Amino acid sequence: MANRFGGRYSPGTPGPETAAPPRHPFQGRRPARAAGRANAMFFAPLPLLPRAFFSDPAGLALTLGAFGVLILAAWLTREGLRAEDAWAARKVARRPALPRKILGSGLTGAGLLLAGIGGGDWLTPAIYAVLGTALHSFAFGLDPLGDKGMEGIDSFQQDRVARAIEEAEKHLATMSEAIRRAGDRGLEARVERFQAVVRDMFRTVEEDPRDLTAARRYLVVYLLGARDATVKFADLYARTRDVTARQDYEALLGDLEDNFAARTRALIQDDRTDLDVEIEVLRDRLQRDGIRTAPVAPISGENA
Repeated sequence: MANRFGGRYSPGTPGPETAAPPRHPFQGRRPARAAGRANAMFFAPLPLLPRAFFSDPAGLALTLGAFGVLILAAWLTREGLRAEDAWAARKVARRPALPRKILGSGLTGAGLLLAGIGGGDWLTPAIYAVLGTALHSFAFGLDPLGDKGMEGIDSFQQDRVARAIEEAEKHLATMSEAIRRAGDRGLEARVERFQAVVRDMFRTVEEDPRDLTAARRYLVVYLLGARDATVKFADLYARTRDVTARQDYEALLGDLEDNFAARTRALIQDDRTDLDVEIEVLRDRLQRDGIRTAPVAPISGENA
């Protein structure tokens, strides 16, 4: 009797149960909010330049000062939007140390004031300054003014996590900078996928600082090794285009990615176990107080 041939990649063949689904390239990414408007603010002050060089010395100084203030306001606004996006992407986050968007609003008003006081009239430039400040705040909003998800978290432990993740982010930035020297967009995308998996661990540790001890080896030793390997590979591949070296490097990234993902899942499972313990303790207390509770199905894989 004939048997149907099938292999690992044949249609209808189930994959391994432990294999994780492929990660979408844009998974976990958020579209940049108001990026176009923030970048347009860099072009708005440009008409001041020709005006400055056709003015008297006092008008030249005021107009160039207004141009510089408005460019600074645009830069602060863009950085404030990036800081707010990073704050919104995390479940546990501190407010930005510097309220960049609020400063950008104030500097926008100051730039408009400087641009208009050359004629000696103060009232009209003041009106433009107030309107500019208000419209800027309305268009881009205010900076986050409070911490998020910090209730019940030890600030000392959270600071330890913040320092560890800040150092780990430096390793990721070095990896990105090094792989760009290789001049291969495919490798850059591969490194970005690996970094997305690593940042999943960052978010998990931020939500529960107690996980830092279990994740420290990954955040320090393994990530440092990945950084050094990326730097050496990028320098070699930029000179030789060695296909074997590329395959070895991509295999290394795959192994590291699988291990980081597995450790992140283990950390999340530990958090789930802690939740089970809290629920059982509360249920026992309710029963001791004579309050009947409905039975629930186990949620951590234990037998009923």
